Amino acid sequence: MRNVWWVAALAIIVPALAMSQGKIQELAVSGHKGSVPVTQINQRNYVEVEALAQLVSGSLSFHGNRMTLTLTGNEAAAEEKVGLSRDFLRAGIEEMSTIREWHSALATAIENQFPVTPEVLGPYEAAAAKNLGLAQVAAVTDADRNAAQLITNEYQKMKQLSDSFLAKRAAATYIQADALESDTLNQSVIACWRSLEAIAASGQFTNDATCR
Repeated sequence: MRNVWWVAALAIIVPALAMSQGKIQELAVSGHKGSVPVTQINQRNYVEVEALAQLVSGSLSFHGNRMTLTLTGNEAAAEEKVGLSRDFLRAGIEEMSTIREWHSALATAIENQFPVTPEVLGPYEAAAAKNLGLAQVAAVTDADRNAAQLITNEYQKMKQLSDSFLAKRAAATYIQADALESDTLNQSVIACWRSLEAIAASGQFTNDATCR
């Protein structure tokens, strides 16, 4: 809404340009493909509002005797490049929730001295792998793709942690109930997801070293 003034300014800018450059036949907008016809009446230039809205990927709404043009094209895309897109943010949060459930299942088994087996952890790993793929597909901006890499790193850390305890179980190695507390990889997993939670809360990408 803050840029609707730009449309009104065309009525001033375009006639001024026409006086110095001759007859104007079409209007193009920087950053948008195509153009719209220009009609000249009494040395003034006019375009159809509907055609202009379509050119800039905008939408028109009507309230009483007022017509409002809302820009949703390149300008919205420029804003998305700064932060995380909504679809990616939802997918990323879903993936982090799945990784948290995976970690919780591992921690519960260890702390209660339950067997750490593929049957217990396998479904969580499969869900995390699926949601990771969905998050990667949802990444459409530079910020999304950078954050997706951090989420991928977190998934790989969690898989490595899970696999290490599965290997200990397979080798019949005794696993202490507090084994995760002194595990450096576990601490790295926790630090990374806290960083990702902060990124999700702010909606802005931050290249945090804890997820490398």
